[in-house]
Amino acid sequence: MEQQLQAFITYLHNVKKTSTNTELSYKRDLAKMEKFLSARGITKAEQVSPSDLEAYIQDLNENGFKAATVSRNIASMKAFFGYAVKELGLKEDPSTGLKSPKIEKKMPEILTMEEVVRLLEQPRGDTPKEIRDKAMLELLYATGIRVSELIGLQVSDVNMQMNYILCRDANKERIIPFGNEARHALIRYLESSRNVMVEDPTSPILFANCSGQKMSRQGFWKLIKFYAKKAGITSDITPHTLRHSFAAHLVENGADLRSVQEMLGHSDISTTQIYASMNHNRIREVYTRAHPRG
Repeated sequence: MEQQLQAFITYLHNVKKTSTNTELSYKRDLAKMEKFLSARGITKAEQVSPSDLEAYIQDLNENGFKAATVSRNIASMKAFFGYAVKELGLKEDPSTGLKSPKIEKKMPEILTMEEVVRLLEQPRGDTPKEIRDKAMLELLYATGIRVSELIGLQVSDVNMQMNYILCRDANKERIIPFGNEARHALIRYLESSRNVMVEDPTSPILFANCSGQKMSRQGFWKLIKFYAKKAGITSDITPHTLRHSFAAHLVENGADLRSVQEMLGHSDISTTQIYASMNHNRIREVYTRAHPRG
């Protein structure tokens, strides 16, 4: 089955144009499935029955895997066997009857608007690094982009005349506006600090680390945790916390979900709807506290 699985990964890469992370995720999930089935003497997709897959799911559950992990593995199996039917001539899809376990959706951690202000005010010095840090934090909260998208930005992706960035996500592009605070921080960084920090003057990268190279995800994680501590924020925040806060604050202040969905780059609006739920919960809490008969 190894060759069939590899053909599937190649198909994802060449035809579906999936990201490296997506391909690695499928590969890990399906390698575990293959190992389980191989122990049962099953070496080809044609030999797999629905009961074999049910036994594998039961094995995952018995080994303490969380519902989200089991659900992801089921999605990987469905994707592979769906491919095998269409492309490899498999007569029947043994994964058709598989049902994902119910997953309790946890509300994402967000910062209050006051906490965001405190965080963004922390890089207040005049060193090139602090000016860069200020620009990165302001832009991250202003646009809600992912940290991978932030560190991947190029100078040409920033339109200072129209106040927007061009963000590339896999094969898609989206335009995201930013406000005056982020604009001022970016202008200051571009005019006074970027040329000092970037090792190669011809480099297209927007933000460089202290060695003059493209910043890593780990480097930015350390940066945001450092400033969160300085701001007195006790919750364990990550760069994604600012993305969640960006979306939640927009919805709270009246932004429509479709616009927020486009800015976040969500393919399905159901992913964005969690921020509306958070807003409804907040309104209910305010009502309960404030209404005399609440």
